[in-house]
Amino acid sequence: MTKFTDLKLHTKVLKAIADVGYETPTPIQAGAIPPALEGRDVLGIAQTGTGKTASFTLPMITLLNRGRARARMPRSLVLAPTRELAAQVAENFDLYAKYTKLTKALLIGGVSFKEQDALIDRGVDVLIATPGRLLDHFERGKLILSDVKVMVVDEADRMLDMGFIPDIERIFQMTPFTRQTLFFSATMAPEIERITNTFLSNPERIEVARQATTSETITQAVYELPSAGRDTSKKKRDFLRQLIDQEGEKVTNGIIFCNRKVDVDVVAKSLKKYGHDAEPIHGDLDQSYRTRTLDGFRNGDIRFLVASDVAARGLDIPNVSHVFNFDVPGHAEDYVHRIGRTGRAGRSGSAMMISTPKDEKLLAAIESLIESTIPRGETGLVKPSKAEPEKVEAKEDKPTKSRSRSRSKPKEAEPKEAKQEAPIETKDAAPEPKQDAKPAPKREEKRDDKSREEKRARGGRGRGRNEDRGPKVVGLGDHMPDFIAQSFEERRTD
Repeated sequence: MTKFTDLKLHTKVLKAIADVGYETPTPIQAGAIPPALEGRDVLGIAQTGTGKTASFTLPMITLLNRGRARARMPRSLVLAPTRELAAQVAENFDLYAKYTKLTKALLIGGVSFKEQDALIDRGVDVLIATPGRLLDHFERGKLILSDVKVMVVDEADRMLDMGFIPDIERIFQMTPFTRQTLFFSATMAPEIERITNTFLSNPERIEVARQATTSETITQAVYELPSAGRDTSKKKRDFLRQLIDQEGEKVTNGIIFCNRKVDVDVVAKSLKKYGHDAEPIHGDLDQSYRTRTLDGFRNGDIRFLVASDVAARGLDIPNVSHVFNFDVPGHAEDYVHRIGRTGRAGRSGSAMMISTPKDEKLLAAIESLIESTIPRGETGLVKPSKAEPEKVEAKEDKPTKSRSRSRSKPKEAEPKEAKQEAPIETKDAAPEPKQDAKPAPKREEKRDDKSREEKRARGGRGRGRNEDRGPKVVGLGDHMPDFIAQSFEERRTD
């Protein structure tokens, strides 16, 4: 069995690895580190949670241990699709480079340009950035990429989903042709393969698992709920809480994935109202809040993390017992990455997904991708009484609307009954001239009122008595006021 001591890493790096407690590398690490230390390009394909971050940080630290960076000219570059993933790479670098003198800078949104510029001006050995913020610094003339010796692209398939591929191609063109490139992805779409063929030189391809496969340590289940029209989202929230209550103490912590950011906020608020410790995280939240939320979830202060796909890729969140897919993901590959948050490092995990009839095609695409049928769970295992959901919903999801409905129902029922009784009586009692004659004068009165209001607005006679209403009001366009004429006459006399 291969150990880290067999991979020719620097002694300072091996000392940091020993402090963490790791002895045996993962398959992707054992396959990618040796060619990376030889200076070759690497194309690593592995599912999430297999240790891809250490596969490039460990050889980078070893290669960059000699030399010194110059101002605004980083010696290596790591590109990550999201702020959280970039921050995680920075944490791994600090962990494994603590016995070296290498420096780093993190360029992500939500942090002031001045602080980042100050770090770049001092000179950094490792620059970790998201593509957008990196290009912002470059266009402002604060960054020079001509001295990059090692370039890493992490989670390339996620870059493709987020529309970063044109930026990645532009960044590649700004770096030297002689650079070493380490390219990692969970899947290989045609666009990504085109980039690897263009910018990588005879790469060493390491594929430790079949593309888009799920871990065998994860217990999967899908619960098919019937459609409920506008109340479908409410039914799904109710059933989600039932699943959590059914699992009980088995759920030490869990991530709940939603397709839309709006649903992330709604589901998190719903869980909070029912006493569950839950916090939302998505791209529209402030970076400081997202960082605090992730730290609280890692530390165990937060039990449930309600997230969009921003948390599905690459985040190192250990010991996640459950993953709940509140929505069936729109892309089949996202299902693999979502449930990959649990069952990491050989641990067991559970992945549960809620679907509706409209998700049939998406569910079929997922099963086709993973080449297996997801077991169906019984939706009737936990059935509260009919009265309970109504009370719960009134308290939690829409308290004001539910109260207004309860008050308005008797009022709405009365006119409906009256309308239904009226035609029945008319059939039995033949024609009723009185009822037909009543609406006519009401309409005439309304018309008379309207005509009177129009006449009053025009300054006409409202009731036919001119002497009672006073003289007709005339605007400046209809006549010349007396005071203007008098002023002209006085000037003429002078």
